[in-house]
Amino acid sequence: MQNAIKPQELDLLKDKIKDVRYALLTTQEQDGDFHTRPMYTHGLDENGTIWFFTYDNSRKVEEIQRNNRVGIGYAENDSELYVTLAGTAEVTRDEAKINELWNDGLKAWFPKGKDDPSITLLKIRPHQGEYWDKPGGKINTLFQMAKGALTGQPDDSQRNEKFGDEPQ
Repeated sequence: MQNAIKPQELDLLKDKIKDVRYALLTTQEQDGDFHTRPMYTHGLDENGTIWFFTYDNSRKVEEIQRNNRVGIGYAENDSELYVTLAGTAEVTRDEAKINELWNDGLKAWFPKGKDDPSITLLKIRPHQGEYWDKPGGKINTLFQMAKGALTGQPDDSQRNEKFGDEPQ
């Protein structure tokens, strides 16, 4: 599947999330309900592929094997940055990628280390993305609140853009 996000749009989204490590990953349960859980982003490739470590017997793997369409959310409250992505997920036991992404901090979740045969990767390719941000972050928010209280004018400093399409 081709990435429906244009290269310059993908670069913008990657730049926004490059320093935000924690994400919320949403999959769909068998009954159709959504299941969202926090995940630590272990990699973001130049082509926009996002990588997460997990166990091959986890509930998220089972859900992705049934329906590989996922959602990912990133939030950085201090800078008032919010990014959502929609994409397709693949479960892979790519030994080279595991070695590339592994760091000893992962032993907190994977105590047997990177050679544990039940460790696997989630490889997510976004095809749609949207962001909201406010240049200046919280300081600008406080300024805009004061300005609005004094002038009655709404805050117009927040930006929002949506990129990409549904997969073909």
